[in-house]
Amino acid sequence: MSLDARRLRAWQALELGPIWQVRPDRALPGAPQDAPMPPTTESMPSASEVLPDRVDDGGGPAVAPPEEHRSAPDRIEVDLGHHAAFATMPRIPIARSDDWTTLRSAVEACEACGLSRSRRNVVFGSGSETARWLLVGEAPGRDEDASGEPFVGQAGRLLDRMLQAVGLDRTTDVYIANTLKCRPPDNRNPEPGEVAACSRHLAAQIRLLKPDIVLALGRFSAQALLNTDASISSLRGKVHRWQFEGRDVPLVCTYHPAYLLRTPADKRKVWEDLCLAQDAFRATGAAAGDGQPDAGGQAER
Repeated sequence: MSLDARRLRAWQALELGPIWQVRPDRALPGAPQDAPMPPTTESMPSASEVLPDRVDDGGGPAVAPPEEHRSAPDRIEVDLGHHAAFATMPRIPIARSDDWTTLRSAVEACEACGLSRSRRNVVFGSGSETARWLLVGEAPGRDEDASGEPFVGQAGRLLDRMLQAVGLDRTTDVYIANTLKCRPPDNRNPEPGEVAACSRHLAAQIRLLKPDIVLALGRFSAQALLNTDASISSLRGKVHRWQFEGRDVPLVCTYHPAYLLRTPADKRKVWEDLCLAQDAFRATGAAAGDGQPDAGGQAER
């Protein structure tokens, strides 16, 4: 596979290393022999060789190594209105369908689970409230709890580079939210009851934003959004479909940036997922013919 200009920018921004050339004796008949190719994984260490049992970079929840591969269907249809977690919680009263201020106030006053007693700040979300891209992380870490903003630590800086790799700016082109709005103590993993309690807030954000594509960052985000217990390794690398309030919304899962800080070998997989998400976004009717620049960017809705 050759690298076009957009994928080359992604490759460089994610610091994936040198581009290896196809050996003449390995090239396909008729293929240009100087076509750049991504590096192979033959010399890459396994995740178990570079990743401890748990990772805490201070900027996100402790991240466990990926689970053993379990199969997942190629197409998962989820109606958030009937999502098991969302359906069990009362809806937040919102004055208007576009009322972000009322929603933020309701989330900041939430005491639906025990995390409200240990938090310093509620991490509601950030970015453009008219963005076409929605990014969903897992839970706030130490830095996010202190600042009230998502992805501000080392993982956040890596996320910025990931977005820049496909021509997206986190302040204008995407909206970033977390599965949990409050930090779990000691950056432990989210508990099912906490995810269920907080899911109504995420569902309300999705209803207001009406995204054209969703990027799930990490196992807990992917499993909560798709209502599955499948592994992140089986969920990534494909486009899932949401049937959300009459709209067909593509969803792509990938590894959490905090995981990549300890497993740089998997940056290549995230690069592939970002390209897949960009292609899926461009394939949507909303993106067709809107004059977007080659690598992404915002356009009139």
